[in-house]
Amino acid sequence: MTTKPAELLKEVNSLEKKISSVVLPPELKDKLSLMIERLSRMARYGDYSSLYEKTSRYIDWVTSLPFDKKSEDILDLDNAQKILDKNHYGLKQVKERVLEYMSVLSLKSRKDNTKITQAPILCFVGLVGTGKTTIAQSIAEAMGRKFVRIPFGGMGDPLDLRGQSRLRFDSEPGLIIKSLKRVGVRNPVILLDEIDRVTTEGRASIMGVLVELLDPEQNHSFQDHFIDYPFDLSEVLFIATCNNTTNISVAVMDRLEPIQMPSYTDEEKIVIVKDYVLPISLEEAGLDKNTVEISPDVWANIVRPLGYDAGIRTLERTINGICRKIAKMVVQGENKGGKFKITPENVKEFLPTW
Repeated sequence: MTTKPAELLKEVNSLEKKISSVVLPPELKDKLSLMIERLSRMARYGDYSSLYEKTSRYIDWVTSLPFDKKSEDILDLDNAQKILDKNHYGLKQVKERVLEYMSVLSLKSRKDNTKITQAPILCFVGLVGTGKTTIAQSIAEAMGRKFVRIPFGGMGDPLDLRGQSRLRFDSEPGLIIKSLKRVGVRNPVILLDEIDRVTTEGRASIMGVLVELLDPEQNHSFQDHFIDYPFDLSEVLFIATCNNTTNISVAVMDRLEPIQMPSYTDEEKIVIVKDYVLPISLEEAGLDKNTVEISPDVWANIVRPLGYDAGIRTLERTINGICRKIAKMVVQGENKGGKFKITPENVKEFLPTW
């Protein structure tokens, strides 16, 4: 059963209303108007189903992009210091560098209150679990900006970033455009996570796209193959992370300012687990903060159950495992005293086994 021309025209009109309800660049709006006109002509003859689906999908994507939406920056250094201290223990030199970074953004914004241009692009370098991703999140929180993470681990095709042409049946936008749609503003903090972990085969071409993203002379007109219209990324704050810089091209490194993330000592880890990790793990496990009491003599076994680890990833897994075991014991009614005390004598009962 074919759809009547009147019904087809009604669907076309709904697309036209969608276009008129958002703010778009004039050239792009003209392009969409021509597409609508073509659909209207075909609708009169009742034969445009395949073209309608493609055009409708394209219009849905374009009209959902934040061409005119942005968040207001908060560039208060005292507020930023509080957020960094709340989310991270130690890292004095790294925090100081972040505050310097925000100071530069503040001064640049005073000169041009419409946008921040040519801001330094930070790249946090360090081993797994040293806080690279979380400190990027803290920067976004301190500035009042939306945050989105793009993982580069295992990425092998530059089209993952740049999108695919609409001529392809399975075409879709790249991760940059998808990220902007997700956060709904044109000036988020975008974390380019683990840029050193792309595949060997795709490294050269992906590094080429990264140069375009990170270069202020080029990223004001980033071209996604699916959208097929330049999008201004100059107000995006890019932050990168990597385990080491060996596999990152010289051209990309020239546009980054590397900051080394230090490894944690056992003493620092004990403070981190007491003040940061344990409260979160207890809450996630549905346990009251007073349910668990850990003897001071036990922390060494908890912090280093399998040997030295530069970050806190293993430590987080250990604490999560302890909390899960306690949660199970609570459900089974084994906390008749109301509290679980972990001591050197019983610590092995609570430590996860690998």
